[in-house]
Amino acid sequence: MGSQERRIGVGLVGCGQIAQTSHLEILGSLPGVRLAAIAELDDDRRATAAGRVPGVRALTDYRDLLALDDVDAVVLSLPPAAHADAAVAALRAGKHVYVEKPLATERDDAQAILAAWRESGRVGMIGFNYRFNRLYREAKEILDAGDLGRPRAVRSLFTTAARPMAGWKQARASGGGALLDLGSHHVDLVRCLLGEAVEEVDCALHSGVTEDDTATLRLRLASGVLVQSLFSNCATDDERFEVHCERGRVMVDRGRGLAAQVSTGTPGSRRRDQLRHLYRSARGVGYGIEKHRAPGHEPSWRTALERFASAVRGERAPAPDLTDGWRSLEVVLAAEESARSGRTVAIREGEPASGAPEAREAR
Repeated sequence: MGSQERRIGVGLVGCGQIAQTSHLEILGSLPGVRLAAIAELDDDRRATAAGRVPGVRALTDYRDLLALDDVDAVVLSLPPAAHADAAVAALRAGKHVYVEKPLATERDDAQAILAAWRESGRVGMIGFNYRFNRLYREAKEILDAGDLGRPRAVRSLFTTAARPMAGWKQARASGGGALLDLGSHHVDLVRCLLGEAVEEVDCALHSGVTEDDTATLRLRLASGVLVQSLFSNCATDDERFEVHCERGRVMVDRGRGLAAQVSTGTPGSRRRDQLRHLYRSARGVGYGIEKHRAPGHEPSWRTALERFASAVRGERAPAPDLTDGWRSLEVVLAAEESARSGRTVAIREGEPASGAPEAREAR
């Protein structure tokens, strides 16, 4: 379906914070896309959302939205525990589906989504939008170029300040907690940037202000590379991702940076590294302006939804797809098992098949 033909009709299911700050504006302005309908149970949120998109149909029940013939695709922006029912219903209704991360909260729900997706033949994408963030794309290009040598270790940090949050974010059962909310992004970035499967997981969880709001995570990848991460919903707003290689380090500071920072770590290289970073940052001023103007101050949301629309039109393969959502959730579930048992959990990576739980063992 080309840009001169009928625009893709998109339905937005869920009009919470992310939808209000990002999805509504983006879907209302994407070329070749028409935001045809929204579905939201809360009267105030539904009315606010409808007021921002003239002519949009505002419904209470998402099943009524799925029955609309002019809705080709849906964006699910619901509490994660509600993803499975809505995604399965949408896929069975013949709609293309974009699911905000995490894919689900439990293994059985993820299996149900994947099974419905395989049977539907429709596009299924997961909302790991940070893959499309300019700084992470730069980091991947640097790593793929090979000048820094092979990765040896990864260190990451993703924390947010304690602030009032929706009720569902405060409880693990409904999709809250630092691992599902923040950690799932970095687990996906590890796989995306390094191209490796996770084989072992160690985790500790703490509930300070809300349930499981702080987590420390250690991963061992297939090559032996070690990953250490800290995630918290009650610290400060901060995000950094560092890959330490044989001949240097690449670091992304998504909150404050204008370019990926490279340090070669050789004698006398500090000044050269600083000058290189100043040059790259100067070239990144345009990105800083784009970020300031972007909905939610994060340009990658728009890029991710553009990719979804492009995949629906058949112009490119959908990526990251729902299998990528499962890969991240698999590690989060293993991390929670490790925290409960106090032991390392080994993962044999694979998509769950025939409803059978993926084999894993604790040591």
